[in-house]
Amino acid sequence: MSSTDSFIDEVTEEVRRDKLYGYLRKYGWIGVLAVVLIVGGAAVNEWLKARERAKAQAAGDAILAAVAAESPAARIAALDAIGATGDRAALIDLIVAAEADDTGLAAERLQAIAADATLPALYRDLATLKRAMLPGSPVPADERKADLAPLTAAGAPFRALAEEQIALAEIELGETDAALARLGALFADQDASGALRERASQLIVALGGDPDGA
Repeated sequence: MSSTDSFIDEVTEEVRRDKLYGYLRKYGWIGVLAVVLIVGGAAVNEWLKARERAKAQAAGDAILAAVAAESPAARIAALDAIGATGDRAALIDLIVAAEADDTGLAAERLQAIAADATLPALYRDLATLKRAMLPGSPVPADERKADLAPLTAAGAPFRALAEEQIALAEIELGETDAALARLGALFADQDASGALRERASQLIVALGGDPDGA
């Protein structure tokens, strides 16, 4: 390579370097800002996660302390005093419903969960099922049937238990044939637990039916 060519290459390289430095001086702040935003965003995200974990831990500790109280009334009062919101409030109401000696109070708390469209479907379905299962339920049998019907969809997590509760409501309404048919299907349902199928068999016999012939 001639000295002229070498000189031209050096000049070209110097021009490129000057242009690069010029771009960095002009636009380099954008890259710096991007780095700051990425690093800052990651730090904020970690802080938010840590704060949420701390809140969850505090709520869990408060719930454990509340359910350790000596009487149901004291446990309910302690649970209500936690002042949780969202999913945690629904969890607390489920516990309150289980602790309450007052069936009306339990039904009220469970209905509030079931009617809250902001909660996950699992919470709402569980509340609907537990409301129907309350001893001496204040909810009329026909209303229980209507409430539980959506829970019997294929693949629903509480499908088999909902079928059992609907059958009980049908018995209460005098719809014996419908109850026998439902219980027969439940008895043959391999997805149902052994205990549930046994209960279905006993009800079929109590209604004058034959589990094997259902």
